[in-house]
Amino acid sequence: MKLLVCTDLDRTLLPNGPQTESPEARPAFAALAEDPRVRIVYVTGRSIRLTEEALEEFQVPFPDILIADVGTTICHRVQGKWQHERDWDALLSREWSRANNGLPGLLLELPGLEMQEEEKQTRFKLSYYVDANVDPKRLTRSISSILAQQGVRASLIWSHDEVADQELLDILPAGADKYQALQFLRRQLGYHLDEMLFSGDSGNDLEVLTSEIPAVLVANARQEVADKARMLAAAAGNEASLYLAQGGFQGMNGCYSAGILEGVAHYYPEIFEKA
Repeated sequence: MKLLVCTDLDRTLLPNGPQTESPEARPAFAALAEDPRVRIVYVTGRSIRLTEEALEEFQVPFPDILIADVGTTICHRVQGKWQHERDWDALLSREWSRANNGLPGLLLELPGLEMQEEEKQTRFKLSYYVDANVDPKRLTRSISSILAQQGVRASLIWSHDEVADQELLDILPAGADKYQALQFLRRQLGYHLDEMLFSGDSGNDLEVLTSEIPAVLVANARQEVADKARMLAAAAGNEASLYLAQGGFQGMNGCYSAGILEGVAHYYPEIFEKA
């Protein structure tokens, strides 16, 4: 068998939320990453540099492939260096040719939006902090109107920074997000849906969590994310492709990397069977 294990980083693989991490979870995940049948893909909103800093801080293995910047960057790890996926870059360039030409300034005229730090902006991603008092539906309508006036096709990805208690918004080219990047990568590498797994914890993981891709929501996810994931998966007819980690696998609590491992065991128990 072969298995593509794809996971979000912050508060999914990385134990940087308020919940306790099972001490044996990260070593067990590192052992999984060493399995020759397994390829590891990290799928994150972080940039390449911030990803590297996190991997060093939390001592987790480097992936075989990195999907960074909320799906707008794909890099392969080759002999210790990152190699950009040029076909993905070319695809996004066609969608995003005019988006950075004056668009950030127009959006900042909307109340409640504040640009995130420069290091969090990329060629294919505009990232904002959103005031907690702003009506997200009204803001979405306003942004969509501006995008339409500018002739820009884009996706709006909402998420919540649990540690900072801060609402976040990423604006990406249409067709550029975690789900589309994973499907592009799956097809490119020659994996079937029943040869992959995605794990996540937050709002910007929902499109993948509720899709046909086998997925696990780690146990430390917020209840509102779990409720929304169940609802959206049911509406799409994908209930069988969503597993909510509960804890108990190998005595672990289902949070962070323990939840990832529990998801692997749920869908692909043979990966843990001894020869």
